[in-house]
Amino acid sequence: MNAITHIEALDTPSDLKEKGREKVAEAINRLVADSFALYIKTKNYHWHMSGRHFRDYHLLLDEQADQIFATIDPLAERVRKIGGNTIRSVAHIAQLQRVKDNDEDFVAPKDMLADLIDENKKMAKNMRDAHQICDDAEDVATASLLENYIDETERRTWFLFETTRELN
Repeated sequence: MNAITHIEALDTPSDLKEKGREKVAEAINRLVADSFALYIKTKNYHWHMSGRHFRDYHLLLDEQADQIFATIDPLAERVRKIGGNTIRSVAHIAQLQRVKDNDEDFVAPKDMLADLIDENKKMAKNMRDAHQICDDAEDVATASLLENYIDETERRTWFLFETTRELN
């Protein structure tokens, strides 16, 4: 019986070209890290929301956090399906994330919402950039997955934006 090396044990077969798979895995892993970071930021704001619109904002952010969290496993599994390795630790997330942490003791509700609008807009752009990498690698399955997540991210941005508008 031959011993399987560590590389062989995780070498998932794929008809996609190796170079393209590497680029897709790298791009998607950044999105996995961003999703973890945005999930935590959204939950942070959910937990620390205050003010007269507390209930509405609290529920909105909880719903959005759940939606963000639901993207993580499919994205990470997609990396594995094409033969890549994915996130292994919180430190790995911190190395890859582009979402900025907020460790302030207090953030005003309007500033929380504005921050989340900005982060979701960046997330949508990063997803579109990753989609282009998938297109270049002829990875239609990953690109297709991203299309739904881009739409969800734009919806989150829209909802956050509308909550910040003043009533006439």
